Amino acid sequence: MDEKNMKQTQETEVDLGRLVQAIIRKAWMVVLVAIVSTAIALVGTLLFVTPQYQSSAKFYVNNGSFNSSTLDKVSSILSAGDINASRGLVDTYIVILNTRETLNEVIDYSGVNISYSQLKSIVSAAAVDDTEIFQVTVTHPDPVSAEKLANAIAHILPKRISTIVENTSAKVAEAAVVPSSPSSPSYIRNSILGLVIGLALAVVAILLQELFDVSVRVEDDINRVCEKPVLASVPDMLAPSKGGRYYYRYRYGYGQKSKNEGEDQEPTLVGPGISFSASEAYKLLRTKLQYSFTDDKKSHVIGISSALAGEGKSLTSINLAHSLSQLDKKVLLIDCDMRRPSLNTKLPIEKTPGLSGYLTGQHTLDKLAQNCGLPGAEKAFQVIASGQNPPNPIELLSSPKMAKMMESLRESYDYIILDLPPVGEVSDALAVSQIIDGVLMVVRQHYCDRNVLTAAVRQFNFVEGRILGVAFNCTTEESAGYGYYRKYYRKYYKKYGRRYENSYRAASKAAEQQTK
Repeated sequence: MDEKNMKQTQETEVDLGRLVQAIIRKAWMVVLVAIVSTAIALVGTLLFVTPQYQSSAKFYVNNGSFNSSTLDKVSSILSAGDINASRGLVDTYIVILNTRETLNEVIDYSGVNISYSQLKSIVSAAAVDDTEIFQVTVTHPDPVSAEKLANAIAHILPKRISTIVENTSAKVAEAAVVPSSPSSPSYIRNSILGLVIGLALAVVAILLQELFDVSVRVEDDINRVCEKPVLASVPDMLAPSKGGRYYYRYRYGYGQKSKNEGEDQEPTLVGPGISFSASEAYKLLRTKLQYSFTDDKKSHVIGISSALAGEGKSLTSINLAHSLSQLDKKVLLIDCDMRRPSLNTKLPIEKTPGLSGYLTGQHTLDKLAQNCGLPGAEKAFQVIASGQNPPNPIELLSSPKMAKMMESLRESYDYIILDLPPVGEVSDALAVSQIIDGVLMVVRQHYCDRNVLTAAVRQFNFVEGRILGVAFNCTTEESAGYGYYRKYYRKYYKKYGRRYENSYRAASKAAEQQTK
């Protein structure tokens, strides 16, 4: 098997595995829908389906005239040919039964108020196990009426047969009785049918959702799209398990209060106050990025972008800058998103002077950098804000002045991080791809479209931009590729997380007291 076919086979196996995993993951929904559909089937049967009663009469058929007084004597003198001929007459007798004249006589004799067409629709007749016995069954909502009609047929039909078909007879082998219980509906059968339908609908709905959902859900989706490593999976800091019940607005200086300190405030999403698991994820991202550079450059420039807006690239830029600064590195964070700048809303900095002012000649380079000391942080990093929103950001970012500025800043900083616009919406990030050492793509789980991510990666490949890897943002434990490890980690290292949070609270209180 060639490499292409082998890859397609592996992808098919992965897809089938994902479908099975999706069903298992949503087994609760399958069970719930099955229970509801079973209840609907049962209640619907009870309320809307009229019970039907069946009463039957059985007839013995032969092709000759007999003088015997009992059926046993008749059977003893019948030959095999007689029996076969009698079986052939059953169809003839059924036709006679369904004639208008016969059924009208049955109605008159029974005294049941019913029309010919109605009676014909509720009467059925068939041979019993391919014998010379045939059975006539009447189905009616009233058990007494069913018995009256069946016995009326037992009285009328033999006479009609003897007058129409010569040398034949039909004798009543078993008279009809009043049925004691309804023959339909079957509550058990309908409930089982509702259960099966519910299960099928739930499974089909899950499979369709899984097949048509093109959002990035697991790390394998990213690997198939861009073939770049996932450097870190950052947990969703606003998930219910993290106390999150707010929308994604990033604020600085907010710490999570303990339950005995009053009402919860907005959780910290940047700097040292973030959750322990998120902090470890950013440290892992920091370490892997450091090993991504094999050259001897003193300074490295890292661009951070995403396919779509709202994936958390600015949040990643800030936390990466903070994490690198804790290694006693000189770090500069630049807001290059001059269309929709956000660093000044997430950090204690001013929007101006900024990058746009320098590139348009309004400010000098030595006036741009602002110190950013987050509450509780041991080290600070510097930030260059976006400045006023210009009408031509892509021209400014691709200008020679921007390239010269980056060469100058490399002499003063160990790491320079550029918060770039989303490449799937504007092409500003492509304009700086040649003056940076690599791009970190931020992909938000259950948000980014795989097709959009593919297009974004192709754009960077087209301009020969280097993609360092991917930061998988807002992930759940099950989708990060090492969910079991996370559970194990949380169980046995929980005390370290508490110590981490306690130290942050102590540092924040000390900073507040110094400020006062």
